[in-house]
Amino acid sequence: MVDGNHMMKINVIYEDNHLILVEKPPNILSQSDITGDTDMVSLVKEYIKTKYNKPGNVYLGLLHRLDRPVGGLLLFAKTSKAASRMTDQIKKHLVQKYYLAVVSGRISGNGTFNDYLKKLPNGNTIVTNDTDGKQAILDYKTLEYSKDNNKTLVEVHLRTGRHHQIRVQFASRGYPLCGDQRYGVLDKTQIALYAYKLEFTHPVTKERMTFEKYPSGSYWTMFTL
Repeated sequence: MVDGNHMMKINVIYEDNHLILVEKPPNILSQSDITGDTDMVSLVKEYIKTKYNKPGNVYLGLLHRLDRPVGGLLLFAKTSKAASRMTDQIKKHLVQKYYLAVVSGRISGNGTFNDYLKKLPNGNTIVTNDTDGKQAILDYKTLEYSKDNNKTLVEVHLRTGRHHQIRVQFASRGYPLCGDQRYGVLDKTQIALYAYKLEFTHPVTKERMTFEKYPSGSYWTMFTL
């Protein structure tokens, strides 16, 4: 968690007394697991502790997660009141999450994927049927096609939040995400999936808020972001 005396610097996109929105770098855990590797909950707690000189344990509510290899916007609540109000919004589908993804092959136009997914004991997710799985829905919009690379940049709007949902729904249709070591080609590159936009209502001020952050490097350089 701490590398010598250097805390990993976190990129805070927005912060007030109730919420903190940060950029999760790829390959960092959202929350701690059995590996004991660096995770965002610990990093953000440490940041709050240091910034406000708070002794003891800091309250931090993780409102949603991103897969370990995926980077992008991650929202936390700084009070239990904000956490319960935001969790309520998420349950009512009032928090809108948008991702950018680079997929292999050419997809054109806009569309919706509607499947039933099942998580297996080995951690993989498969497409199954309604008696055996949970419904997974996403909308996608084609933004750009790179003819030279035969890759498509898509915007994905998640309507449900299933395990590995975006990765599995595209891969099952023959459009695996670039750099997806689990459902695509094992080529040791970074997955081209990024949580770039978040829309929600502030739990206290009730203001509708939208935040965007664009990825850089790797597969993203093929497109005009």
